[in-house]
Amino acid sequence: MQLAELGERASRGESITREEALAVLTTTDDQLLDVVAAASKPRFAFFGNRVRVNFLVNLKSGLCPEDCFYCSQRLGSGAEILKYSWLPPEEAVASAKAGISAGAQRVCLVASGTGPSNREVGKIKEITEAIKADHPGVEICACVGFLKDGQAEALAESGVDAYNHNLNTASSHYANICTTHTYDDRVDTVDRARGSGLSPCSGFIAGMGETPEQLVELAFALRELDADSIPVNFLLPFDGTPLKGTNNLTAHDCLRILAMVRLVNPRSEVRIAAGRELHLRSMQVLGLHIANSIFLGDYLTSEGQPGKADLDMIADAGMVLEGMKETEPAGKDTDVTIRRRGAGTAALPNT
Repeated sequence: MQLAELGERASRGESITREEALAVLTTTDDQLLDVVAAASKPRFAFFGNRVRVNFLVNLKSGLCPEDCFYCSQRLGSGAEILKYSWLPPEEAVASAKAGISAGAQRVCLVASGTGPSNREVGKIKEITEAIKADHPGVEICACVGFLKDGQAEALAESGVDAYNHNLNTASSHYANICTTHTYDDRVDTVDRARGSGLSPCSGFIAGMGETPEQLVELAFALRELDADSIPVNFLLPFDGTPLKGTNNLTAHDCLRILAMVRLVNPRSEVRIAAGRELHLRSMQVLGLHIANSIFLGDYLTSEGQPGKADLDMIADAGMVLEGMKETEPAGKDTDVTIRRRGAGTAALPNT
């Protein structure tokens, strides 16, 4: 397999095959930079050096009746997360505006639960209108569960631009991570969103016991769904959930997964989502050469790295925020810290 040739084909908008996708996931560590280089070709061909920054607002946290095994908000979860009902609209708008001020081009309005009532759809409409009154160019993505008849259309009419509903894992693995709904239920909501004119946003969580073949199955399912944006999450193994302590991913695995998704879906926005800091760690910046989108700051129930660190990482990579002509270079601290520990001192060395 010639990785460079895969990248060239993808940069013309052509998907790689299932066999090639599986081969990308099974490359060796000494091929990793070649994998990143191949996936960077379509990334830069279709998105240049731009990075879309997204900002999450958790409108309703915890108390979900679904039993998704990975989720800290699930039915019966023992995770010690924040739990609250719907935020007052003014609090949600203030949070969104903080993210926009930091550089976010898309605000994601998220609420736990099986799906919204029509009254809750009205709350999203109110929040969306308030945000867009001051920031008409900012995109709003809603993520509030399974949609019923007429709800996708109501969201679109209210000014919502996109709808997120992740597949989460492959169809062949779905029964192993959830029993209260099915994979097909999720596909139905993505189809409803697209049919109403909302941009479909759908992705998955890697690291839940799926096989490489199932990751490939999932990447092609997202291609068939024509997902405009694909958030790639890496499992956060919360205490109090059935997947507590699960940690099967290396940073190299995560980069291979991102690269495979990019090569299968070369024109889609690929977003490095939750688990970025835990799993990619010091290799996060390499992920930006594959993906063109990240979340700024915190996630739904876990904290991310400081927002300034995200923005500095983008600038240090020579990339710019989408919608801006240039990104200010990260400010460098020129103060040198004098060594006062280790050899020649009574203090322990830095180990």
